[in-house]
Amino acid sequence: MSLKVVFMGTPDFAVPTLAEIVGGGHEVVAVYTRAPAPAGRGMSLRPSPVQALAEKFGLPVLTPTTLRTEEAAETFRAHEADVAVVVAYGMILPPAILDAPALGCLNLHASLLPRWRGAAPIQRAVMAGDAETGVAVMRMEPGLDTGPVGMVERLGIGPDMNAGELHDRLMPLGADLMARALGALERGNLQFRAQSAEGVVYAHKITNEEARLDWSQPAKDLHDRVRGLSPFPGAYLMADLGRGPERVKVLRARLADGSGEPGTLLDTAGTVACGAGALRLVTVQPAGKGAMPFDDFARGRRLEPGTALA
Repeated sequence: MSLKVVFMGTPDFAVPTLAEIVGGGHEVVAVYTRAPAPAGRGMSLRPSPVQALAEKFGLPVLTPTTLRTEEAAETFRAHEADVAVVVAYGMILPPAILDAPALGCLNLHASLLPRWRGAAPIQRAVMAGDAETGVAVMRMEPGLDTGPVGMVERLGIGPDMNAGELHDRLMPLGADLMARALGALERGNLQFRAQSAEGVVYAHKITNEEARLDWSQPAKDLHDRVRGLSPFPGAYLMADLGRGPERVKVLRARLADGSGEPGTLLDTAGTVACGAGALRLVTVQPAGKGAMPFDDFARGRRLEPGTALA
């Protein structure tokens, strides 16, 4: 037997899951993804990573701008799917869509629910200094990531791991978990449990304001912020380093010894005093340039001990 699956996803995080479903012999009757968006220097329309893979497999692709019309619901019901699999799709599924598949809609969520419901679970887990996260297969309902959980896989977060590295570790883990969940669903033994009412935390979208480093905070908190925002959108500092005000992303840093007025450069190696402790800048990215070691960035700039960073 195989399941008739509607797959709904957009970014690269969803790609391994689609590949696993196709490789597992399930019939993918339709792939829903976000419409191609302008990208690159020429701002030409670029299909999503999921659309690119779906087209390689010869799967039908739909890119509706809304799912909230009766026409969209009729189109979805016409697929006669057993189940919908949703992985970072980027659109809210209304009740008419949620109720259409015979076995419901399953979502692969990158956290240990109910912690980090919402838009940015990977980044938020790292920014909070969590030692562990994971992936969960949840049966969707109208609430935001509130549905019962069928399967979970846990993963430790190393003390220097950033969000990009965690993302790349969770991708194959999630794909394997969803494949196993579909196998259990096909056999009729995928059991769900309601999420706990305790420990609910929301992973709100990252704002530009919180990406700016506040040197009055403890070094540990700033280290976690740098890790959680790397590689995108990147935590940043502002400073006049001899060439006028510069916005500089900090993509990698490490905890260091030292103390002083918060925001003060303590040495030429990139150690900055924080509200408690110090942080050493390891990899930075000046505006308009690529990432580089701090030593390369420092050449030709006025970076004497005592320089104030903002």
